[in-house]
Amino acid sequence: MTTETSATSSSKPLDGRVAVITGASSGIGEASAEHLASLGAKVAVLARRADRLDELVARIGKNGGAAVAIAVDVTDAAAVQAAADRVEAELGAADLILNNAGVMLPAPVEELRADQWQRQIDLNISGLMHVIGAFTPQLVRAAGERGVADLINTSSSAAQNLYPTFAVYAGTKAFVSHLSKHLRAELGPKNVRVSAIEPGIVGTELQDHVTDAGASAWLEGSKESVDWLRSDDIAEIVGFIASRPLRVNLPQVFIMPTAQAS
Repeated sequence: MTTETSATSSSKPLDGRVAVITGASSGIGEASAEHLASLGAKVAVLARRADRLDELVARIGKNGGAAVAIAVDVTDAAAVQAAADRVEAELGAADLILNNAGVMLPAPVEELRADQWQRQIDLNISGLMHVIGAFTPQLVRAAGERGVADLINTSSSAAQNLYPTFAVYAGTKAFVSHLSKHLRAELGPKNVRVSAIEPGIVGTELQDHVTDAGASAWLEGSKESVDWLRSDDIAEIVGFIASRPLRVNLPQVFIMPTAQAS
């Protein structure tokens, strides 16, 4: 059976796929791991919090899925490479990457919060690149053997829209979106599809990390008028992207709460 046929006719369209999800201990990553496993993929869940990963793997197993947990900090390039080697040894070459680890720390630029700037750059850009560097060879090999592979990078609506005090975070996400376009041109001819998902406000732990009082107040206030997106909403879109026939690539998916104007 060809990849295209299985993607359209199987009750589990990701049977035989090997998925890696970073930032999997909560939010979008956690929900996506469970959803991709329900679609038939074997999943490797990566994050720093080993206890949360173990709980996630147990839930996936209880529901009939297959998963392995790898505790890793994606800002450590050597640790990410070791994780990639373990994934290939235990599950086979990864053919689906959800590059999702990230942090959001808004603050007025005049406050000179260089520590927060660097943390966002280290995780949202350098961590993303460490994952791409470690897993792209597997994606290319898997695409050659199985016919298709997917690299899905989590960006943000902030890559396109303007949010005062979110400048550094938005800049890191603009990097993710623009990089994804270039990687698509480079890897598409090798049957590796590249997508950037750009959600608006999603109710996750991301908001819990915000230390700026003004940004926190704006986020809290938005709950009164906006029904925020949920992690499951994004997880289902990730599964949809990965289960399309090879000829279909969704390079940029902009996802907004219905009532969020920008």
